[in-house]
Amino acid sequence: MTQHKERADAARNREAVLAAADDLFARSASPRGVSMDDVATAAGVGKGTLFRRFGDRTGLIRVLVERRIEPLRQAVEAGPAPLGPATPPRERVLALLDAILRFKLDNRYLALALEDAGGASPYRAEHYTWWHETLRDALSRLPGVADSGFTAHALLAATRADLVEHLAAEERMTPDRMREHLAAFAAKALGP
Repeated sequence: MTQHKERADAARNREAVLAAADDLFARSASPRGVSMDDVATAAGVGKGTLFRRFGDRTGLIRVLVERRIEPLRQAVEAGPAPLGPATPPRERVLALLDAILRFKLDNRYLALALEDAGGASPYRAEHYTWWHETLRDALSRLPGVADSGFTAHALLAATRADLVEHLAAEERMTPDRMREHLAAFAAKALGP
């Protein structure tokens, strides 16, 4: 089977759309403040191009998030400690949670836009499933963790973008303080 090669103009349009969307979400005061019309205008393409390429606004946001998360995914899947698979389980769980929180802090506008997109459950999103499976696997290798699946969900809930946004914007909690609180919470949840 031959693989379809993207035309040069289609590749340019795709990059223009992704750059425009990334910039608009970064500057928006609210995740809901960016429409497909806004992205199409900023990218200099027709709105139909966006819908053909990404399906809908949520599809566009997913592509932006996946693009940003790819280096982190590579570090988790094949990198060295503390994120890589050879890391002792307890150390890895704590490092994974810290990495998720740092990702959401660094990409607040995109993470919040994806969670705010509505429609499908955030728990069915590809990146959530991947994080959950990775944490569940590490947790299952820890003695004393009764239900690694539930524990992974509970720990991931502490990194939800809406909570991160609330803590940063409303409670004025610094990123370092958030990371300290999450590490303490996770360490307590994991037990001695």
